[in-house]
Amino acid sequence: MDCSSAAPAWPTDRKPPWLRAKIPSGSRYDAVRRLVADNRLHTVCESAHCPNLGECWSKGTATLMILGDICTRSCRFCAVHTGRPGEVDWDEPRRAAEAVAAMGLRHAVLTSVARDELPDGGAAVWAATIRAVRERNPDTRIEILIPDFRGKTDDLRIVLAAEPDIVNHNVETVPRLQRLVRPQARYERSLGVLRAAKREGFPTKTGLMLGIGEREEEIASTLREIAEIGVDILTLGQYLRPSMNHLPIDRWVTPEEFASWKELALRLGFRYVESGPLVRSSYHAEEQVI
Repeated sequence: MDCSSAAPAWPTDRKPPWLRAKIPSGSRYDAVRRLVADNRLHTVCESAHCPNLGECWSKGTATLMILGDICTRSCRFCAVHTGRPGEVDWDEPRRAAEAVAAMGLRHAVLTSVARDELPDGGAAVWAATIRAVRERNPDTRIEILIPDFRGKTDDLRIVLAAEPDIVNHNVETVPRLQRLVRPQARYERSLGVLRAAKREGFPTKTGLMLGIGEREEEIASTLREIAEIGVDILTLGQYLRPSMNHLPIDRWVTPEEFASWKELALRLGFRYVESGPLVRSSYHAEEQVI
């Protein structure tokens, strides 16, 4: 069946009942909010309008976003602001490490905006942050969700030399939709990041959004290609439109279809698959490793 041409089970202008997220509340949520604000840090939870913010912050965890909150790219699915970033904040690695310690994280997830205006794409800040988090939190696993560094292998090596525990880079969508969804990125370049990390011996992870216009056979083909690289962990989630200026939702993917894609991905060789409407890159990240 071609999923993109099938009659939708739910109107795309209304969220279906299976997309209800937890409302932010509780003392641990308030503590995380204060911690992020007091340390002048950014989170992808807030900047990308993650639907799981309430659940994760109420558990005392957040995904830190380094290198500021202004991205040099204009991906048409992403809520993070696009523009000219400010100066690099070299104290940010220390504050990130302190925030991880304050949250008591056993598994810390770090991500960043794209900083294409910097000669190294922000690789030096990435490396400094990984090392600072490691020094302050020696028993914490560090998962990084990195940009593609414009395909510059030397910049990627700077990050990998800091020895994170897991390397994540999202391909986001099927090859046909890449230029539409993320115009400054390239599918083959993203596969190259995953191949390079795998060659260096790092556990690897990637993710795709569904419901943005892809076809069933394209999803299956993309999963096979990623599996052939040897990527260990896969996340599949529903695309949610951040604003009317972003790409429209093509369809709501049902929990049953997500379960089917998980079954296929496991057969293809992925070691762990998180697949569901509200799944995002760092959702249940600690459980994926365990």
